[in-house]
Amino acid sequence: MSNSDLEANMRKSVEATQRNFNTIRTGRANPSLLDRINVEYYGADTPLKSLASLSTPDSQTIAVQPFDMGSLALIEKAIATSDLGFTPNNDGKIIRINVPPLTEERRKEFCKLAAKYSEEGKVALRSVRRDAIDKIKKQEKEGDLSEDQSRDEQDQVQKTTDRFIAELEKHLADKEVEILKV
Repeated sequence: MSNSDLEANMRKSVEATQRNFNTIRTGRANPSLLDRINVEYYGADTPLKSLASLSTPDSQTIAVQPFDMGSLALIEKAIATSDLGFTPNNDGKIIRINVPPLTEERRKEFCKLAAKYSEEGKVALRSVRRDAIDKIKKQEKEGDLSEDQSRDEQDQVQKTTDRFIAELEKHLADKEVEILKV
């Protein structure tokens, strides 16, 4: 595994973790809060983003405007049954979701969730590292690399891993500050 492949795979893990962070409420309305919602539409689970335009008319409201008015009730049901705890208000054309301010207890729960997502990201990074080191050891075993070259490359992989883990921890700290900000 080349260094650029290693970095690309690690970058993907960090980006996936950031996408998970974006789905965590912070007290402000944000359309990305609805990214994980899928709607049962004509027998298939369809992402909400594919069925409606999402906007934030103000800091406490998310507006969902379906492209097909026939899907309005389905979208409303999907939002209501999601684990986000939102109550959608349907006016016949647009679904409005009021995002209430977070309680201190709820903020702490979301910080724990962010930490969980961060840990999942770290596990993914370690998995990429393990795969890279296994390939290096295999090359050493086959005689393609000397013992010193193998050790140097393994050290390089570890340094890259450490750099990405530090980046993840920075993103986690930023997200926790954002969540705890009242």
